[in-house]
Amino acid sequence: MGTLVAYTALGATKVALALPTREGNGSEKKTDAQALVVRRFDIPAGSLGEVARAFTRVTGIQVTLANDGMKDLPAPGLSGLYTPEQALAAMLRGSGLVYRFESASEVRIQVERMATSVEVIAETSDIVASAKYTELLREIPQTVSIVNQQLMAEQGVNTLRDVLRNVAGISLAAGEGGAQGDNLTIRGFTARNDIFLDGMRDFGSYYRDPFNYESVDVLQGPTSTTFGRGSTGGVVNQQSKTPEARPFVAGTLQFGSDETRRITADVNEPLGQSVAFRLNLMGHDSHVAGRDVAENRRFGAAPSLELGLGTTTRLTLSYDHQQADDTPDYGIPWLFNGPAPVDRHNYYGFQHGNYLRTNVAIGTVKAEHEFNHYFALRNQARYGHYRRDAQITEARVPATVNLTTPLDTIQVTRNQIAVNSLETFLDDQLDATLRFRSGPLEHALVFGAEASRETSAPMRFAWAGVPGTNLLNPDEDQPFTGSSSVSSNAHALAVSFSVYAVDTIKLGHKWDLIGGARWDRFDADFTQSFAPVSAFQRVDEQPSYRAAVVYKPKPYGSIYFDYGTSFNPSAETLSLSANNANLPPENNRTFEAGTKWDFPSKRLSVTGSVFRTEKLNAREPDPNNPLLNVLAGMQRVDGAQVSVTGRITDRWQMLSNYACLNGILASSVFYPQYVGFQLPNVPRHTFNLWTTYELPRRFTIGGGAQFVDSRTASVTAPIDPVTGLVKTVPSYWVFNGMVSHPLREHVNLQVNLYNLANRYYFDEPHPGHIVPGAGFTALAGISFKF
Repeated sequence: MGTLVAYTALGATKVALALPTREGNGSEKKTDAQALVVRRFDIPAGSLGEVARAFTRVTGIQVTLANDGMKDLPAPGLSGLYTPEQALAAMLRGSGLVYRFESASEVRIQVERMATSVEVIAETSDIVASAKYTELLREIPQTVSIVNQQLMAEQGVNTLRDVLRNVAGISLAAGEGGAQGDNLTIRGFTARNDIFLDGMRDFGSYYRDPFNYESVDVLQGPTSTTFGRGSTGGVVNQQSKTPEARPFVAGTLQFGSDETRRITADVNEPLGQSVAFRLNLMGHDSHVAGRDVAENRRFGAAPSLELGLGTTTRLTLSYDHQQADDTPDYGIPWLFNGPAPVDRHNYYGFQHGNYLRTNVAIGTVKAEHEFNHYFALRNQARYGHYRRDAQITEARVPATVNLTTPLDTIQVTRNQIAVNSLETFLDDQLDATLRFRSGPLEHALVFGAEASRETSAPMRFAWAGVPGTNLLNPDEDQPFTGSSSVSSNAHALAVSFSVYAVDTIKLGHKWDLIGGARWDRFDADFTQSFAPVSAFQRVDEQPSYRAAVVYKPKPYGSIYFDYGTSFNPSAETLSLSANNANLPPENNRTFEAGTKWDFPSKRLSVTGSVFRTEKLNAREPDPNNPLLNVLAGMQRVDGAQVSVTGRITDRWQMLSNYACLNGILASSVFYPQYVGFQLPNVPRHTFNLWTTYELPRRFTIGGGAQFVDSRTASVTAPIDPVTGLVKTVPSYWVFNGMVSHPLREHVNLQVNLYNLANRYYFDEPHPGHIVPGAGFTALAGISFKF
């Protein structure tokens, strides 16, 4: 099958199936072992002889020791996703030993001085979890950030939003009027529909908890060839925990000054030689420091079972359930062009009348088979069921208020956002990896197909007779009154099909060429059964492309240039109306140049990039017909990013990144007066730093800083009619701290301090409201693992 595909791709050219390799530890000799597929290792610590035998069982590669005395040397355990080369490097790190491939099925371990050269091999954090990426992180021609489990634990994060604060170029936004849940902007473009779970779209509108995360990958830049529609600025991929071969029980218990009470459990149990079960549980209840009334209550369970663990044929069954019953907070209102100057505690909703209830159930079946070292096949099927029931208050200042109106006389209206919705997602992805040679060229070809069915059925309500409240002294205990009526009852169905292929071609050891293409068919039907009754249907067929070149002047560094396209169909959010049903997709393109270096000591990784992303035909409302959108604008983001990550010394670790984004409306047919204005929720500068230091007596201290520059709320109508100024939230700095100390061998005490200066800042803007960030919070917790 693999040979047939290769001949099809290359015509009549003779194709020799062989693995593209270097000598096992970095010299220029050719072997057939370097490019093996990523495998899951679960090897306990022991002697080098025992660990080597376990490595052979997983990979089929025979390990030879240069002398028998090596077999009794201690070797660390190994757990996670590695290529065989990376696994060998992890087994030998710090031992003074190196490995050397003698053939595709044999590797020799010897003393370092006997080797001709040594290559730095990446750690697990240097691998993108998606099987669609075959190369090491430093050889992927785009900006990729990986937030691993260790960093999440150090920071004590309990939301996906807090995880993403570690990535420059991302800014958070408040929930939309009719769609709650995680809302973010990547490189200047909205990405609320570009969140994935284990490589498959995570469509639902809910707030995600990281209790079952192995890592979170943020891939910025062109990704439509592998992830499909959207992804203008990039995607977020949540990687779930999976069963392991070793038994353990882990968990956390946390209490906070904001009345946080949180408990998690992680239980892994092998059920046989190649079968294991894992269960992750979470319970969470907290208020928000500095905000009255708001409360977050949620529960999660994520069981998974893997058959064929450590073998070439694996079947994984997993289920992810998260449910929440929150008292939601839409923050404070705008007053003219800025946040209303009110106390940060002000809550404008109803303590006993507002709620946000979500119930998410996601079941996944994944089958993988590695036919040999050259060909691997994976199929993943998923069904997701997302239920949402919400009634939320959005405070609005009446249009009659002017600059001379005393603040204490302003009565805000309480706009009720009420929705009851059900979304479903049925998806199947088939992916294959084929490694072969055509003459002097070495190929890593990833190709596949995807078919999905998505539905959305939101019913929205309008309220009348809801009492207002005072701007400066809102009454959250006021009884909720008013009458409701159905304002919208919609049903949407979208069926999509796509095929893709991405080929990485190695020209020797210094040059890689990457070419990719994808074709998507997106068929959407939308009906509105409540007056005015309407029905719309649209089919979009759209290609996406990617091309890149990577130059590797050293084995531990690369320089690259990348070009990619993406598209946003009108029904991207499963909604159509008269104003967009006849519009073809928005088209986007990105140019990026960058460099990545893992320095020979493997202490620090340094990356940098410059890029331009253009939305060539942005939708804009027709000022002459409010019921019609037109593809009349052009939006552009020019930017630069840099990151420094790793160990400065054996005791000092650091993660830092910075992004500069110049996002503007570049041209507009109907709104020329706004050309040059800043795109919404696009801060010019974002910066993040997190660092830890290991003190004597096993204490660890840590600290961090986050900076987010000022942001605007809208681009097509940015001017406040009273002041003539742009609606803007100010920039802010936030500082955090951490200290941890082991109480016993397997029990650790940790205290995290957030917003040390108790800064009153505005975290999540929206054209209709602004959500302030949490005030000073202390979180103390005990973690354990046996």
